[in-house]
Amino acid sequence: MTVRELDAAGITDPGLRVAYSRSRHLNARYGRTYFLATRLLPPERRPAVHALYGFARRADDIVDDLGDTATTAERSAALRALEERLDAALAGAPVSEPVVRALAHTADAYAIDPSLFRDFLVSMRADLEVTDYATYEDLRAYMHGSAAVIGLQMLPVLGTVVPREEAAPHAAALGVAFQLTNFVRDVGEDLDRGRVYLPADLLAAHGAHRDLLLWSRRTGRRDRRIVSALAAAAALTRDVYREAAPGLAMLDPVARPCIGAAFVLYGEILDAVRRDGWSSVHRRSAVPRRRRAAVAAAGVARVTAARVGAAMRRGAA
Repeated sequence: MTVRELDAAGITDPGLRVAYSRSRHLNARYGRTYFLATRLLPPERRPAVHALYGFARRADDIVDDLGDTATTAERSAALRALEERLDAALAGAPVSEPVVRALAHTADAYAIDPSLFRDFLVSMRADLEVTDYATYEDLRAYMHGSAAVIGLQMLPVLGTVVPREEAAPHAAALGVAFQLTNFVRDVGEDLDRGRVYLPADLLAAHGAHRDLLLWSRRTGRRDRRIVSALAAAAALTRDVYREAAPGLAMLDPVARPCIGAAFVLYGEILDAVRRDGWSSVHRRSAVPRRRRAAVAAAGVARVTAARVGAAMRRGAA
């Protein structure tokens, strides 16, 4: 499948093919829902999505890998070095790191604004210093770089049937909705990293707070105040999905099945957390494999219909 994607995208340079293959491996290993959705794109567009994911994953690993004993200062230096390599690659200099090379090639091929990558790295640096957020507005400022820009990076690859600036707010909202979903699902894992992403004002509105979350994580005991706060966070996240939804129809028809599948599956993570009793302080909820397969199969059918429709329109022209 990798060879087919690279050939379809016209990527012939051997070193560049290796770079994209490395990014694809990261997407397949860690992305799961994201990778499944990516497979619904036309083959020629998939390498670009792998490149975007691979770079984001590389930066995230520098910041968050619990198995790495690096100090905060060492992580900061590694992140700074990654940014320097990216700046060099975007300027046309040769670089050896595969994910950086693939990203720079994708950014050039799809004319992606370089500031989107720099904003992303600003939020990654914040993760080395900031351990919680007082208000939802504070969190939204962080998520501009950590999530909204991911949607904006994807937009040129996906293509639109409206002016890109019209679709951009919805693409940004979808990136935020996906990340908020992760925050609801990963409360326990984030606590292990010393962070609380649920805003303090949201927690306080339900009588919860950071120390209560830590107590629940440590003891394995549940608390109705945490359950109430998580349900409220999920409701807030649903609102952001509603902000994003109109953007689906603005995408190139052949890209809609990919983003539609991700939209459905990520939304159903919230359903999984609810079914598990809002216990994400203690466990990570997941959409059942059978359900993921069913959504993917439906996506394949929509891909086929979109391609047939595109072929008919070309024939009519």
